[in-house]
Amino acid sequence: MSLLTRATAAVAALLLLLVTAPAAVADTALARGVAYRTLTLSTAHGPVVAHLVTADLTDPRVDVDLLHPASVAERATVSALVTAQHAVAGINGDFFNISETHAGITPTGSSVGPEIADGDDLKYAVPDGQRFGPAMPSGVTTSDVFGFGADHRLRTARLEFAGTLRSRAGEFDLEGLNQYALPVDGIGVYTPEWGSMSRARAACGTDTSRSAPCTSQVEEVVVRHGVVVAESAGAGAGPIEPGSVVLLGRERGATELAGLRVGDRVLVTDRLVARGVPPFEFAVGGFPILDEGAALPGLDASLAPRTAAGASADGRTLYLLAVDGRSAASTGMGVGEVAALLASLGASEAVNLDGGGSTTLVTAGRGAPVTVRNTPSDGAERAVANGIGVFVR
Repeated sequence: MSLLTRATAAVAALLLLLVTAPAAVADTALARGVAYRTLTLSTAHGPVVAHLVTADLTDPRVDVDLLHPASVAERATVSALVTAQHAVAGINGDFFNISETHAGITPTGSSVGPEIADGDDLKYAVPDGQRFGPAMPSGVTTSDVFGFGADHRLRTARLEFAGTLRSRAGEFDLEGLNQYALPVDGIGVYTPEWGSMSRARAACGTDTSRSAPCTSQVEEVVVRHGVVVAESAGAGAGPIEPGSVVLLGRERGATELAGLRVGDRVLVTDRLVARGVPPFEFAVGGFPILDEGAALPGLDASLAPRTAAGASADGRTLYLLAVDGRSAASTGMGVGEVAALLASLGASEAVNLDGGGSTTLVTAGRGAPVTVRNTPSDGAERAVANGIGVFVR
């Protein structure tokens, strides 16, 4: 679909969406350059209430970063994360490992896509077939992110994982970092940031099926300060010591790791790479829904609570949007409608984030208490894997 055709489709979607223009209460200033407002919309399918935070990132004191618990495999509510990290506003982030079909496996709570916080790589993306959430548009993958670059610009981009294991047994590619699911035949790296959760889930499912059985071909190697200190035929659990990493292989990757022995010296390198754009200081997984102000085709049309994040064309204005749903007061929106609404507010790029019971927008500015602004559809906040926080440094 051409850009012109997509732009025309976006306008048509917005005209269908808005029976009347959205009514907005006056902005509430949370801090200099950061504001909150409520939007009340009348749509063809009923009333919609939405909540919007905007942040002016041309102000050098305003910043955006990842909200996240102490460990990758852990969950917390957005209000708890905003409180702990001293943000002035926050919204829930990526989809996550919320349930399991594998006997004896506990959901890890970790996110689907990559995470970068304060310039540090925390995790990479699971294979597309292992994700949670609605269907993604054609050409979109779990490695797509929304983030803030070293050039102080917001953007969507695709991250790649570059990792290598070098040892006397050979040189092998690494294919994961702190993920709840590894690619078939792959080797993943687990760092202390993973936490104490079992790593057994990483060897379950396949690249195309989340519910496929767990493989029995698993090998785990513990490396401390560049030396193999333990190996086992199975995935372990418990905290990973500082200065250590755990290498977990499945199928062919397990065979490759089985060639290592205690006492072997190894070199492990890993990093997340964004091709063609400056390095990310912050990034969170989410699938693109808006490109140059035009909604992508094939977006989920079902009505639900929705969460999204957007950026202006110059990458200097942040839009955090939470849409209430599943109630008489607010019917929710389709993802295409969310894209059209963000475009009407000024966003040029945007991603869809975890919706439904996860949708939460929180503010805490100018000495005000931490306040959940939307109405969570579960009746209370859901603990989530991560979020996007706005900070005044």
